[in-house]
Amino acid sequence: MELGKDFMRALKQIESDKGLPMDVIISSIEAALVSAYKKYKGANTNVEVELDSENGIIKIFEIKEVVDTVKNPTYEISLEEARSLGFDVDRGETVKIEVSPRDFGRIAAQTARQVIIQRLKDAERQIIYNDFSGKVGETVTGVVFRDEGGQVLVRMGDKIDAILPREERIPTEHYRPGDRKKFYVLDVRKTSKGPHIFLSRSHPGLLRNLLEIEVPEIKEGVIEIKSIAREAGIRSKVAVTTLDPNVDPVGACIGTKGNRIKAISDELAGERIDVIIWSSDPITYIKNALSPAKIVKVEPRLDEDKAVNVYVRPDQLSLAIGKGGQNVRLAAKLTGWKVDIHVLEPDRLPTLQDLFEDIIKGELPKEWEKKE
Repeated sequence: MELGKDFMRALKQIESDKGLPMDVIISSIEAALVSAYKKYKGANTNVEVELDSENGIIKIFEIKEVVDTVKNPTYEISLEEARSLGFDVDRGETVKIEVSPRDFGRIAAQTARQVIIQRLKDAERQIIYNDFSGKVGETVTGVVFRDEGGQVLVRMGDKIDAILPREERIPTEHYRPGDRKKFYVLDVRKTSKGPHIFLSRSHPGLLRNLLEIEVPEIKEGVIEIKSIAREAGIRSKVAVTTLDPNVDPVGACIGTKGNRIKAISDELAGERIDVIIWSSDPITYIKNALSPAKIVKVEPRLDEDKAVNVYVRPDQLSLAIGKGGQNVRLAAKLTGWKVDIHVLEPDRLPTLQDLFEDIIKGELPKEWEKKE
Protein backbone atom coordinates (compact mmCIF):
# COMPACT_ATOMS: atom_id res chain seq x y z
CA MET A 1 0.00 0.00 0.00
CA GLU A 2 1.15 3.53 -0.56
CA LEU A 3 -0.03 7.03 0.21
CA GLY A 4 1.89 8.29 -2.80
CA LYS A 5 4.82 10.59 -3.45
CA ASP A 6 2.53 13.61 -3.83
CA PHE A 7 1.22 13.02 -0.33
CA MET A 8 4.77 12.80 1.05
CA ARG A 9 5.76 16.00 -0.77
CA ALA A 10 2.80 17.68 0.88
CA LEU A 11 4.06 16.45 4.26
CA LYS A 12 7.49 17.91 3.59
CA GLN A 13 5.90 21.23 2.67
CA ILE A 14 4.00 21.17 5.96
CA GLU A 15 7.26 20.39 7.75
CA SER A 16 8.83 23.46 6.14
CA ASP A 17 5.90 25.86 6.56
CA LYS A 18 4.66 24.88 10.01
CA GLY A 19 7.88 23.77 11.66
CA LEU A 20 6.39 20.37 12.46
CA PRO A 21 9.20 17.74 12.48
CA MET A 22 8.81 14.97 9.89
CA ASP A 23 9.62 12.22 12.39
CA VAL A 24 6.76 13.44 14.59
CA ILE A 25 4.38 13.37 11.61
CA ILE A 26 5.49 9.88 10.54
CA SER A 27 5.32 8.39 14.05
CA SER A 28 1.86 9.90 14.55
CA ILE A 29 0.60 8.40 11.28
CA GLU A 30 2.08 5.01 12.15
CA ALA A 31 0.44 5.04 15.59
CA ALA A 32 -2.90 6.05 14.08
CA LEU A 33 -2.66 3.29 11.47
CA VAL A 34 -1.97 0.71 14.17
CA SER A 35 -5.15 1.81 15.93
CA ALA A 36 -7.10 1.82 12.65
CA TYR A 37 -5.86 -1.68 11.73
CA LYS A 38 -6.89 -3.07 15.13
CA LYS A 39 -10.37 -1.71 14.58
CA TYR A 40 -10.34 -3.26 11.12
CA LYS A 41 -8.94 -6.69 12.11
CA GLY A 42 -9.62 -7.04 15.82
CA ALA A 43 -8.47 -5.46 19.07
CA ASN A 44 -6.26 -8.45 20.00
CA THR A 45 -4.20 -8.20 16.83
CA ASN A 46 -0.55 -7.46 17.50
CA VAL A 47 0.47 -5.17 14.66
CA GLU A 48 3.30 -2.88 13.55
CA VAL A 49 3.15 -0.24 10.81
CA GLU A 50 6.11 1.19 8.93
CA LEU A 51 5.79 4.24 6.69
CA ASP A 52 8.60 5.02 4.24
CA SER A 53 9.02 8.80 4.33
CA GLU A 54 10.59 8.89 0.86
CA ASN A 55 7.95 7.20 -1.28
CA GLY A 56 4.92 6.97 1.01
CA ILE A 57 4.79 3.16 1.00
CA ILE A 58 3.04 1.66 4.02
CA LYS A 59 3.98 -1.79 5.30
CA ILE A 60 1.78 -3.58 7.82
CA PHE A 61 3.11 -6.46 9.89
CA GLU A 62 1.18 -8.78 12.17
CA ILE A 63 3.30 -9.99 15.06
CA LYS A 64 2.66 -13.64 15.97
CA GLU A 65 4.11 -16.04 18.50
CA VAL A 66 5.50 -19.34 17.26
CA VAL A 67 3.78 -22.31 18.96
CA ASP A 68 3.42 -26.07 18.44
CA THR A 69 -0.38 -26.00 18.34
CA VAL A 70 -2.28 -22.87 17.26
CA LYS A 71 -5.19 -22.08 19.55
CA ASN A 72 -5.72 -18.46 18.48
CA PRO A 73 -4.64 -17.64 14.91
CA THR A 74 -4.99 -13.91 15.62
CA TYR A 75 -1.67 -13.80 17.44
CA GLU A 76 -0.26 -17.33 17.07
CA ILE A 77 1.42 -19.26 14.23
CA SER A 78 2.62 -22.84 14.12
CA LEU A 79 6.31 -23.62 13.97
CA GLU A 80 5.78 -25.50 10.73
CA GLU A 81 3.99 -22.58 9.01
CA ALA A 82 6.53 -20.05 10.25
CA ARG A 83 9.37 -22.06 8.78
CA SER A 84 7.46 -22.55 5.55
CA LEU A 85 7.30 -18.76 5.24
CA GLY A 86 11.08 -18.61 5.48
CA PHE A 87 11.53 -17.70 9.15
CA ASP A 88 14.42 -19.40 10.96
CA VAL A 89 12.81 -19.52 14.38
CA ASP A 90 11.96 -21.84 17.25
CA ARG A 91 8.79 -22.05 19.28
CA GLY A 92 8.38 -19.23 21.81
CA GLU A 93 9.85 -16.65 19.43
CA THR A 94 7.88 -14.10 17.41
CA VAL A 95 7.69 -13.36 13.70
CA LYS A 96 6.64 -10.28 11.71
CA ILE A 97 4.38 -11.25 8.85
CA GLU A 98 3.70 -8.58 6.24
CA VAL A 99 0.03 -8.43 5.29
CA SER A 100 -1.85 -6.58 2.57
CA PRO A 101 -5.49 -6.49 3.65
CA ARG A 102 -8.05 -5.60 1.03
CA ASP A 103 -9.85 -2.26 1.40
CA PHE A 104 -7.42 -1.10 4.09
CA GLY A 105 -5.63 1.26 1.68
CA ARG A 106 -8.60 3.61 1.66
CA ILE A 107 -8.83 3.46 5.47
CA ALA A 108 -5.06 4.05 5.76
CA ALA A 109 -5.14 7.13 3.52
CA GLN A 110 -8.13 8.60 5.34
CA THR A 111 -6.54 7.94 8.75
CA ALA A 112 -3.26 9.53 7.66
CA ARG A 113 -5.02 12.69 6.50
CA GLN A 114 -6.96 12.95 9.77
CA VAL A 115 -3.72 12.60 11.73
CA ILE A 116 -2.08 15.37 9.66
CA ILE A 117 -5.01 17.72 10.22
CA GLN A 118 -4.98 17.09 13.97
CA ARG A 119 -1.20 17.38 14.21
CA LEU A 120 -1.29 20.70 12.37
CA LYS A 121 -3.89 22.01 14.81
CA ASP A 122 -1.79 20.82 17.75
CA ALA A 123 1.35 22.36 16.29
CA GLU A 124 -0.31 25.73 15.66
CA ARG A 125 -1.72 25.72 19.18
CA GLN A 126 1.71 24.95 20.59
CA ILE A 127 3.27 27.75 18.56
CA ILE A 128 0.69 30.22 19.89
CA TYR A 129 1.22 28.97 23.44
CA ASN A 130 5.00 29.23 23.19
CA ASP A 131 4.77 32.68 21.66
CA PHE A 132 2.38 34.20 24.19
CA SER A 133 3.61 32.40 27.31
CA GLY A 134 6.83 34.35 26.71
CA LYS A 135 4.85 37.60 26.50
CA VAL A 136 3.21 37.43 29.94
CA GLY A 137 3.80 40.85 31.53
CA GLU A 138 4.19 42.56 28.17
CA THR A 139 1.83 44.90 26.32
CA VAL A 140 0.26 43.90 23.00
CA THR A 141 -2.14 45.59 20.60
CA GLY A 142 -5.45 43.96 19.76
CA VAL A 143 -8.81 44.68 18.17
CA VAL A 144 -12.08 44.17 20.04
CA PHE A 145 -14.44 41.98 18.02
CA ARG A 146 -17.08 40.66 20.42
CA ASP A 147 -18.55 40.97 23.92
CA GLU A 148 -19.78 37.66 25.32
CA GLY A 149 -21.51 37.97 28.66
CA GLY A 150 -19.09 40.53 30.01
CA GLN A 151 -16.01 38.83 28.56
CA VAL A 152 -14.54 40.87 25.75
CA LEU A 153 -12.94 38.85 22.95
CA VAL A 154 -9.89 40.44 21.38
CA ARG A 155 -8.22 39.49 18.12
CA MET A 156 -4.45 39.78 17.87
CA GLY A 157 -2.84 39.01 14.55
CA ASP A 158 -4.17 36.28 12.28
CA LYS A 159 -6.82 34.15 14.01
CA ILE A 160 -5.33 34.57 17.49
CA ASP A 161 -8.09 35.31 19.96
CA ALA A 162 -7.69 36.42 23.56
CA ILE A 163 -10.03 37.07 26.48
CA LEU A 164 -10.45 40.27 28.48
CA PRO A 165 -12.36 39.18 31.63
CA ARG A 166 -14.90 41.56 33.16
CA GLU A 167 -12.76 42.09 36.28
CA GLU A 168 -9.78 43.13 34.13
CA ARG A 169 -11.67 45.81 32.22
CA ILE A 170 -11.46 49.55 32.88
CA PRO A 171 -14.86 50.18 34.54
CA THR A 172 -15.41 53.51 32.78
CA GLU A 173 -14.47 52.20 29.34
CA HIS A 174 -16.70 50.91 26.54
CA TYR A 175 -15.53 48.09 24.26
CA ARG A 176 -16.94 48.30 20.75
CA PRO A 177 -16.15 45.91 17.87
CA GLY A 178 -13.31 47.35 15.83
CA ASP A 179 -11.76 49.33 18.71
CA ARG A 180 -7.96 49.02 18.66
CA LYS A 181 -6.41 49.10 22.13
CA LYS A 182 -3.31 48.10 24.07
CA PHE A 183 -3.59 45.20 26.50
CA TYR A 184 -1.45 43.70 29.26
CA VAL A 185 -0.82 39.95 28.79
CA LEU A 186 -1.97 38.59 32.14
CA ASP A 187 -1.80 34.81 31.70
CA VAL A 188 -1.64 32.02 29.12
CA ARG A 189 -3.20 28.63 29.93
CA LYS A 190 -3.24 25.33 28.04
CA THR A 191 -6.66 23.76 27.47
CA SER A 192 -8.03 20.89 25.38
CA LYS A 193 -9.29 23.49 22.89
CA GLY A 194 -5.96 25.25 22.61
CA PRO A 195 -4.26 28.02 24.60
CA HIS A 196 -6.40 30.62 26.33
CA ILE A 197 -4.78 34.05 26.47
CA PHE A 198 -6.02 36.36 29.23
CA LEU A 199 -5.58 40.11 28.94
CA SER A 200 -5.98 43.08 31.26
CA ARG A 201 -6.66 46.78 30.90
CA SER A 202 -6.67 47.51 34.64
CA HIS A 203 -3.35 45.94 35.72
CA PRO A 204 -0.68 48.39 37.00
CA GLY A 205 1.75 46.65 34.66
CA LEU A 206 -0.06 48.17 31.68
CA LEU A 207 0.62 51.67 32.99
CA ARG A 208 4.25 50.76 33.67
CA ASN A 209 4.70 49.43 30.12
CA LEU A 210 3.04 52.47 28.58
CA LEU A 211 5.39 54.74 30.54
CA GLU A 212 8.35 52.76 29.21
CA ILE A 213 7.03 53.21 25.67
CA GLU A 214 6.39 56.96 25.97
CA VAL A 215 9.35 57.90 28.19
CA PRO A 216 12.70 56.82 26.66
CA GLU A 217 14.54 57.73 29.88
CA ILE A 218 12.70 54.91 31.69
CA LYS A 219 13.58 52.28 29.10
CA GLU A 220 17.19 53.49 29.10
CA GLY A 221 17.36 53.17 32.90
CA VAL A 222 17.94 56.88 33.57
CA ILE A 223 14.58 57.05 35.37
CA GLU A 224 13.31 54.22 37.57
CA ILE A 225 9.67 53.53 38.42
CA LYS A 226 9.60 52.61 42.11
CA SER A 227 5.90 52.01 42.66
CA ILE A 228 2.50 52.31 41.00
CA ALA A 229 -0.94 52.57 42.59
CA ARG A 230 -3.86 52.48 40.21
CA GLU A 231 -7.64 52.78 40.16
CA ALA A 232 -8.11 51.96 36.51
CA GLY A 233 -9.73 54.59 34.32
CA ILE A 234 -10.00 57.11 37.14
CA ARG A 235 -6.67 57.94 38.77
CA SER A 236 -3.17 56.57 39.31
CA LYS A 237 -0.04 57.56 41.18
CA VAL A 238 3.46 56.73 39.97
CA ALA A 239 6.60 57.17 42.10
CA VAL A 240 9.81 57.75 40.14
CA THR A 241 13.44 58.52 40.88
CA THR A 242 16.76 59.05 39.09
CA LEU A 243 20.45 58.88 39.94
CA ASP A 244 21.23 61.59 37.38
CA PRO A 245 21.01 65.04 39.05
CA ASN A 246 20.62 66.65 35.63
CA VAL A 247 17.36 64.82 34.94
CA ASP A 248 13.99 65.88 36.34
CA PRO A 249 12.16 62.52 36.56
CA VAL A 250 8.72 64.05 36.97
CA GLY A 251 9.20 66.53 34.12
CA ALA A 252 10.55 63.82 31.83
CA CYS A 253 7.52 61.60 32.49
CA ILE A 254 5.05 64.41 31.94
CA GLY A 255 6.79 65.67 28.80
CA THR A 256 6.71 69.02 27.03
CA LYS A 257 3.30 70.62 27.62
CA GLY A 258 2.24 67.31 29.16
CA ASN A 259 2.34 65.47 25.83
CA ARG A 260 3.81 62.21 27.17
CA ILE A 261 1.48 61.75 30.09
CA LYS A 262 -1.49 62.86 27.98
CA ALA A 263 -0.80 60.14 25.41
CA ILE A 264 -0.87 57.54 28.19
CA SER A 265 -3.98 59.05 29.76
CA ASP A 266 -5.78 58.99 26.40
CA GLU A 267 -4.89 55.29 25.97
CA LEU A 268 -6.34 54.56 29.43
CA ALA A 269 -9.75 56.15 28.90
CA GLY A 270 -8.75 59.54 30.33
CA GLU A 271 -7.21 58.16 33.53
CA ARG A 272 -5.58 60.92 35.59
CA ILE A 273 -1.93 60.09 36.35
CA ASP A 274 0.01 61.77 39.18
CA VAL A 275 3.78 61.44 38.89
CA ILE A 276 5.64 62.05 42.16
CA ILE A 277 9.21 61.85 43.42
CA TRP A 278 10.09 58.70 45.35
CA SER A 279 12.14 59.16 48.53
CA SER A 280 13.91 56.70 50.80
CA ASP A 281 12.65 58.83 53.71
CA PRO A 282 9.10 57.59 54.46
CA ILE A 283 7.94 60.97 55.77
CA THR A 284 9.03 62.80 52.61
CA TYR A 285 7.68 60.00 50.43
CA ILE A 286 4.25 60.16 52.07
CA LYS A 287 4.15 63.95 51.67
CA ASN A 288 4.99 63.61 48.00
CA ALA A 289 2.44 60.82 47.54
CA LEU A 290 -0.36 63.03 48.86
CA SER A 291 0.35 65.61 46.15
CA PRO A 292 -1.18 67.94 45.05
CA ALA A 293 -2.27 68.57 48.65
CA LYS A 294 0.12 70.64 50.77
CA ILE A 295 1.04 68.79 53.94
CA VAL A 296 1.97 70.61 57.16
CA LYS A 297 3.24 67.66 59.19
CA VAL A 298 3.57 63.88 59.14
CA GLU A 299 3.88 62.05 62.47
CA PRO A 300 4.56 58.30 62.74
CA ARG A 301 2.13 56.50 65.03
CA LEU A 302 3.82 54.68 67.87
CA ASP A 303 0.88 52.34 68.48
CA GLU A 304 0.88 50.86 64.95
CA ASP A 305 3.56 49.70 62.55
CA LYS A 306 3.94 51.64 59.27
CA ALA A 307 1.16 54.09 60.12
CA VAL A 308 1.22 57.89 60.20
CA ASN A 309 -0.97 60.82 61.12
CA VAL A 310 -0.90 63.51 58.46
CA TYR A 311 -1.84 67.09 59.32
CA VAL A 312 -3.17 69.58 56.78
CA ARG A 313 -4.72 73.00 56.97
CA PRO A 314 -8.52 73.17 56.59
CA ASP A 315 -8.34 74.44 53.00
CA GLN A 316 -6.24 71.42 52.00
CA LEU A 317 -8.38 68.72 53.64
CA SER A 318 -10.60 67.84 50.67
CA LEU A 319 -7.59 67.85 48.35
CA ALA A 320 -5.61 65.54 50.65
CA ILE A 321 -8.47 63.08 51.01
CA GLY A 322 -9.63 63.31 47.40
CA LYS A 323 -12.99 62.45 45.90
CA GLY A 324 -14.36 59.45 47.76
CA GLY A 325 -11.07 59.16 49.64
CA GLN A 326 -9.21 58.38 46.44
CA ASN A 327 -6.11 60.54 46.95
CA VAL A 328 -5.30 59.24 50.41
CA ARG A 329 -6.19 55.68 49.40
CA LEU A 330 -3.80 55.74 46.44
CA ALA A 331 -1.07 57.39 48.54
CA ALA A 332 -1.35 54.62 51.11
CA LYS A 333 -1.21 51.95 48.43
CA LEU A 334 1.74 53.64 46.72
CA THR A 335 3.86 53.99 49.89
CA GLY A 336 2.71 50.90 51.77
CA TRP A 337 1.88 53.01 54.85
CA LYS A 338 -1.44 53.51 56.58
CA VAL A 339 -2.32 57.21 56.30
CA ASP A 340 -4.80 59.06 58.52
CA ILE A 341 -5.58 62.66 57.59
CA HIS A 342 -6.16 65.25 60.36
CA VAL A 343 -6.97 68.94 60.22
CA LEU A 344 -4.47 71.26 61.85
CA GLU A 345 -6.66 73.68 63.81
CA PRO A 346 -6.01 77.34 62.92
CA ASP A 347 -5.57 78.40 66.52
CA ARG A 348 -3.03 75.70 67.29
CA LEU A 349 0.30 77.28 68.22
CA PRO A 350 3.47 75.56 67.01
CA THR A 351 5.22 73.52 69.68
CA LEU A 352 8.95 73.61 70.37
CA GLN A 353 9.23 70.34 68.45
CA ASP A 354 7.45 71.94 65.46
CA LEU A 355 9.80 74.91 65.59
CA PHE A 356 12.88 72.71 65.88
CA GLU A 357 11.85 70.55 62.89
CA ASP A 358 11.00 73.61 60.77
CA ILE A 359 14.36 75.25 61.56
CA ILE A 360 16.15 72.08 60.45
CA LYS A 361 14.17 72.10 57.19
CA GLY A 362 14.96 75.78 56.71
CA GLU A 363 11.38 77.00 56.91
CA LEU A 364 9.15 78.63 59.54
CA PRO A 365 5.37 78.50 59.89
CA LYS A 366 3.54 81.53 58.54
CA GLU A 367 2.49 82.41 62.09
CA TRP A 368 6.17 82.98 62.96
CA GLU A 369 7.12 84.96 59.91
CA LYS A 370 8.07 88.61 60.55
CA LYS A 371 5.80 91.11 58.99
CA GLU A 372 7.41 94.02 57.18
